[in-house]
Amino acid sequence: MRAARLIRMALLVQSTPGLTAGALARELEVSERTVIRDAQALQEAGVPIRSELGRMGGYHLTPGYRTRLTTLHPTEAETLFLSGLPSALRDLGLADAADTARLKLSATLIPSVRAAAESSVRRFHLDAPAWFREPSAPALLPELARAVWTDRTVELTYARPGREVVTRRLEPYGLVLKAGVWYVVGRVRDGDWRTYRVDRVTATSPGEHFDRDPSFDLAAHWEAGAAEFARAMLRTNVTLRTTETGLRRLRVVADPAGFAAVTGPSSSGLFTVELPVESEEVAFGQLVGLSATVEVLAPEGLRARFREHAQALTELYQR
Repeated sequence: MRAARLIRMALLVQSTPGLTAGALARELEVSERTVIRDAQALQEAGVPIRSELGRMGGYHLTPGYRTRLTTLHPTEAETLFLSGLPSALRDLGLADAADTARLKLSATLIPSVRAAAESSVRRFHLDAPAWFREPSAPALLPELARAVWTDRTVELTYARPGREVVTRRLEPYGLVLKAGVWYVVGRVRDGDWRTYRVDRVTATSPGEHFDRDPSFDLAAHWEAGAAEFARAMLRTNVTLRTTETGLRRLRVVADPAGFAAVTGPSSSGLFTVELPVESEEVAFGQLVGLSATVEVLAPEGLRARFREHAQALTELYQR
C-alpha cells in the first residue's frame, strides 16, 4: 500500500511541480505529516524530491529528473492498456495517435510488464453499441473532436426531430459516448449548458478560441444531467400489486430510479409498489411481459387496458 502511494506521490510532483503538503495530502488521502514522512522515504530511495518555501514553493523534483515507467506493476500496465476504447478512438480520428502512443509506452516497459499489458488487450474488449444496432460514427464527429481538443467555438446546425432546424454558437467542453451514441456537451452564448446528439448535427463552422472553465467536470456534469433527465421523464404514477417473483422481474424491466415505494409483503405474500413512469403507454409496454405476477391497481385507464388485453388473448387462444 505504501509503495503504491510513494510512486503516486512522485508522479504527482513530476506532473504538477509546486504541490504543497496540504494539496498532496488531499490527493493521497493522508495527513500532511504522512506526506512529509513519504517525501523523506523517497529521498532515501534516491528520488530527488525537495520542499521549497515561499510563493513559488511546494514540492519539486530536481530539474531534469524523471521517474521511470519501468516501476509500473503488471496489474497497473494491464489497466492502462485497457483504458482505451478502440472504436471510440477510431470514431474521433485518434486511432493512429493512440497506436503510436501505445507503441512508445510498450518500448519503455520492462519485458515482464510489457507482456502483462499486451496480454490484457488479447483478453478484454469493450463493445459499446447495443445489440441489433449498426455502429456508425457521425460524419462531423472528428471536427467536433478537434474543436474540443483545441478549445475553439463552433457554429453548429442542429436538426431536432419534429422541430425546426436551429443554429447555435457552442463552446464545446467534451464528448460523451453513451450506448453507442455520441453527444457533445458545451456552453452556449447565454451561458447555459447544452447537450446535443452528434448524429443530429448537420453542419459545423469553426470559430475563435475560448477560455475553458477549469472547474468544469465533464463526468460529474453528465451524471447529474442524466439523473435529472431520468427524473423529469417520470410523469405518470402507477400503483401495482405483485408477487416476490414479479418484484424481482419488475426491477429488471423498469427504471430503478422509478421505484418510489415498496411495501409488504402482506399476509398473502404480496407487495404494493408505487412506480413513476413516462406514460401509461410506456408502463403497458414494460409490464405486459410480466404476465400475472403483476396486477395494476391504478390508474384505472391502464388497468382497463390490461383487462382488454387479457380478454383479447383469451379469445385468441380459445379459437
